[in-house]
Amino acid sequence: MTATTVTSNRTAAATGGTPALVVVAHGSRDPRALSTVRALLDRVRTLRPALPVHLGHVELNEPLLPDTLTALGDGAAVLVPLLLSRGYHVKRDIPEMAAASPARTRVAAPLGPHPLLVDALQARLTEAGWPTHAGPDHAVVLASAGSRDPESRADTARTAALLATRLGVPVVPAYASAATPTVPEAVRTLTARGYRRVAVASCFTAPGRFATQCAAAAPWIVSEPLGTHPAMAHLLLHRYDRALGRGGEKNAPKGARGESTCGSAAWARPATTHAALARQPHPAPA
Repeated sequence: MTATTVTSNRTAAATGGTPALVVVAHGSRDPRALSTVRALLDRVRTLRPALPVHLGHVELNEPLLPDTLTALGDGAAVLVPLLLSRGYHVKRDIPEMAAASPARTRVAAPLGPHPLLVDALQARLTEAGWPTHAGPDHAVVLASAGSRDPESRADTARTAALLATRLGVPVVPAYASAATPTVPEAVRTLTARGYRRVAVASCFTAPGRFATQCAAAAPWIVSEPLGTHPAMAHLLLHRYDRALGRGGEKNAPKGARGESTCGSAAWARPATTHAALARQPHPAPA
C-alpha cells in the first residue's frame, strides 16, 4: 500500500478497530523528500503489519493532512509529526487541521528530543566517516531547520546535548533559518576554539533545500538526512504507542527505556495535543 492511499484501512479505523497511525510530514518541493517519507512509512508497516499507516502533509505535497483525515471518516487516528522539535506546526497547524476533521484524533509529541533520534544521528555520522574514537580536535554542528519558537530551540539544544554525551565531543546546535547561530557561524566558532575536525550532523528527516544548504557549509564530513534509518521507524511507533498510553518499549530497542513523553487521554474532537516534553533546555557543551 502506498502512502497516498488513505481509504484501504478505513473500515477498521471507523468501526472501533486499531487506531490509524497518521504520519504528518512537512512537505517539500524536493521530490526526494516524498520518496524518502514513503519508504520510511513502508518500514513502519513492515514492523507492524496490522497497523493502518497513512501519510498527510502540512503543505507542498499530497496527500495534505486534511484530505487524509477526511478519508478516514469518523475513525480514530493518532497523528505523529514527522518533525524533530516543537514549533508552530506541532503546536498550532496540526492540531487545528485535526480539529477541523471528522476523525477522532490524538496528536503525539514530535520525534525529538529522544535517544532513538540520537541513534539515527550517530549512525548517519558513522556512515559519513565519523571515527570510532574521536580525538580532542573533533566537534559536531547539529544542523536543523530552525524556528522562532523558543521551545523548538530548546528541543534542538536537548538533542545536541544527548548527541554530545553519546559521542563524547562538543555538539553545537545551528540552524538553516529563523534562528541563530547558522551552520557557518557555528563552524567558525568551533574552528576558532581549536577544533580542526568539525562534522555537520544533518538533523533533517529527508533531503531538501535546508539539508542541502547546511551540507554545503560543512568543512569536513557531513551526514545524510535521517531518512529511512530503522531507528526512525521505531521512533514513529514509539510516539504512536505513547500517545495511546502504552509503554512503547518494544519499539525502543536502544533509547526509550524509562523515557516518558506522552500520557493517555480520551479521544477528542477537536483534537487533543500531547506535548509533554522537557520544558527546560539542556545546552550543548561548548
